[in-house]
Amino acid sequence: MRTDDFWQLIDRARAGAGGEPDAVAARAVALLAERDPEEIVGYAHHQRRVLAASHRVDLWGAAYLINGGVSDDGFEYFRGWLMTQGRAVFARAVADPDSLAELPRVRAAALSGEEFACERMLGVPWAAYRKVTATELPADRDPVAVPDLDDFWDFDDEGEARRRLPRLAALFVEPPAE
Repeated sequence: MRTDDFWQLIDRARAGAGGEPDAVAARAVALLAERDPEEIVGYAHHQRRVLAASHRVDLWGAAYLINGGVSDDGFEYFRGWLMTQGRAVFARAVADPDSLAELPRVRAAALSGEEFACERMLGVPWAAYRKVTATELPADRDPVAVPDLDDFWDFDDEGEARRRLPRLAALFVEPPAE
């Protein structure tokens, strides 16, 4: 499976899912289960590449601000949610995590306290493979290296948040009045 195919499948899953991340994940499982097992393995490999590319401290900081804190697992689930937003949003967020402040749902979360996570999106290839083969997804033959995060900063440091993620900090460090 090619990268374009990976994102096209997610776009197809997004269509008709009403913007709900778990619905996108369920549709992605169904669409992926229509494919050959090798394509599902390819999807899993691309998902690992996408997750590795987004394993960045500045994106973690954005997730921390938006969700009011995130653990290691919480950061994974946040990136699962981010995948459900499609390729353009995902790529923009990886390149500039502060761009998430432009999303209407994220802006609304500053008032509502909504958190963004989609653990189910991370399990899409495993669920699809089990559905098609009644066996477990094989281990990746070409493992993807996850980058080290050397530039951790104190996500609770409001000044540092304002410096690194000014638009998100404007929303979440001092949330707007209702």
